[in-house]
Amino acid sequence: MADVSARGMLTLDELRQKVEKGEVETVVAVFTDLYGRFMGKRVTGEFFVAQTAESGMHACDYLLTVDMPMEPIPGYKYASWELGYGDFHCVPDLKTLRMASWLEKSAMVICDVYDEKTNSPVSVAPRSILGKQVADAANAGYMAQGASELEYFIFDETYKTAREKDYTKLEYFGAYIEDYHILQGTREEVLNAVVRKQLMNSGIPVEFSKGEWGPGQHELNIRYADALTMADHHSIYKQVFKEVAHQLDLAVTFMAKPDDRYAGSSSHIHLSLWDLNGRNNIFNGEKEIGPIHGSDEFRWFLGGWIAHTRELMPFYAPTINSYKRYQSGSWAPTSLAWSFDNRTAGFRAVGHRKSLRIESRIPGADVNPYLAYAAALASGLDGIRNKIEPPEIFKGDVYAAKNLPQVPRTLREAISAMERSAFAREAFGDDVIEHYLHFYNTEQAAYDKAVTTWERARYFEQI
Repeated sequence: MADVSARGMLTLDELRQKVEKGEVETVVAVFTDLYGRFMGKRVTGEFFVAQTAESGMHACDYLLTVDMPMEPIPGYKYASWELGYGDFHCVPDLKTLRMASWLEKSAMVICDVYDEKTNSPVSVAPRSILGKQVADAANAGYMAQGASELEYFIFDETYKTAREKDYTKLEYFGAYIEDYHILQGTREEVLNAVVRKQLMNSGIPVEFSKGEWGPGQHELNIRYADALTMADHHSIYKQVFKEVAHQLDLAVTFMAKPDDRYAGSSSHIHLSLWDLNGRNNIFNGEKEIGPIHGSDEFRWFLGGWIAHTRELMPFYAPTINSYKRYQSGSWAPTSLAWSFDNRTAGFRAVGHRKSLRIESRIPGADVNPYLAYAAALASGLDGIRNKIEPPEIFKGDVYAAKNLPQVPRTLREAISAMERSAFAREAFGDDVIEHYLHFYNTEQAAYDKAVTTWERARYFEQI
């Protein structure tokens, strides 16, 4: 769970004192939509401590049915014009209350979304979905610890100029591939140093930042935490980057593949299971598994995670663009193989003993972290329950390997696998899977009717 002693974290009493002193005037109360975007309200500090902290707030339930341009999409059972688009109840999780140091005199809190009639969590809300898997893990005696490795591209543009250019011929903040480069990293400190500072001042411990494998591409890593806290931190991280970039007249993108000339941006996910006190790594063990020593739980969790990846793929790769990232030699995986410390594999065993964990290199930076961590946990726990063995450890270049199961190459292929999955329905419920299938099919349909720049460049003159 979140560490309320971390710099920038607040108790309700501490917030009340800051409001009384005029140090906090606004509390940004948020939840995520299906894409992982923050939605919510700005609440005055006085009203939050007097009313919202205890009673919550309301928002329209259509927010869990909209597409990217915020259009209400017909066909959902959860909310529709026929059902009147009512309210749901947003209940602040006060363990997430923190200073929003990148904003003036502001705090932030993440809310859970509850059904107004039944007073139970809305099953299709992303944080509810992860919360259920975290509870299932706890019932089995485990606490999942996770970390996201998020990458992004920085542009010497504003979001306004990028729109005016129709997102073409944008100026990268770098001129060359900058993987581990200190010189180019120094130039980008104008953004990255500010974000590191603001995250640390807002209760999110930062480890480091570094250049990545593209011009203007960078990675900033935050400290691991329990899975729900990490998903919260992941979401806040993206919000801070976008808002700070805006303040500095810059732009960042978390698209999985913004440019076909360069490697895409990933969100590698690291997971391990610990006892409920967070003292002992359950993956640590004495059994020889290839070049490492681990436990049966490590082996079976890995087996389940790999076995169920294809059928839960939309939870790891949710957009049309996600699948452009899976190219040979691109640092993104193309096959469902595992190895030890091998960046060509979709899954890596990383660390030793107490630090032993599993890294999935499949999710891109466009992932909704609540759904990705929920999918990983559900898969791994099923692996433990059913003692699913992983495939043999792979040695060598996975890109050059033959006869390995492949990562889906399109959203359409991934949707089809989820539609046929009995496990997805068993793990998440029919209502959740039907809701998200409709969401992903809506995304696919929007793309299918779009005329792209690629089509015009290819066919305008020569067809």
